[in-house]
Amino acid sequence: MREDPPVQPLFRDRADAGRALARALAGYAGRQDVIVLALPRGGVPVAYEVARALGAPLDVFLVRKLGLPGHEELAMGAIASGGIRLINDDVVRAYDVTDAEIETVAEAEQHELERRERAYRDGRSLPPLDHRTVILIDDGLATGATMRVAVLALREESPARIVVAVPVAAAETCDEFRGIVDDIVCAETPSPFYAVGIWYENFAQTTDEEVHEVLTATARQ
Repeated sequence: MREDPPVQPLFRDRADAGRALARALAGYAGRQDVIVLALPRGGVPVAYEVARALGAPLDVFLVRKLGLPGHEELAMGAIASGGIRLINDDVVRAYDVTDAEIETVAEAEQHELERRERAYRDGRSLPPLDHRTVILIDDGLATGATMRVAVLALREESPARIVVAVPVAAAETCDEFRGIVDDIVCAETPSPFYAVGIWYENFAQTTDEEVHEVLTATARQ
């Protein structure tokens, strides 16, 4: 079993990371056109702190990683609501992944995406995003595959601007997004990067119940 190298964590937990990210996004505070969208589940507690600090509404945007069979932590692509799919051709070629294997993984992840839509939203639909500045948040960026498909899917909603924002990221991934979105905010880009989770003291999994609780509370505000 691989052990992560010893590093000094940057954040206590996702809420602490969200407050740090909010400071980096202070220029977006108080703007009526801004909406914050979180990638569940880990992006939700981060985004909650950002939305609260900026005075912006909060919602979720559902995306699922397509994990490589046998090495599920490695993304061979991702899917998002609306039938958007992104495949990492380099990974697929390197590991000789067949079309049938991709379809099997994609079908399973589609079922999970639909389950989460039902669990999180209580029938609420995604608010209109056209002509708005969307700040898309996760708890970190490693390869960025999930975030890329989220950006592709968001383009279909015709926002005025897409801003990707994370507390911590691999520097090269952060740089790659500069040519993909209107603004990219990576609060910390440690090198070597290793993995998102090691930069948090507490990186416990965010639960469906916690996501639902946050969305229900913000919907009442």
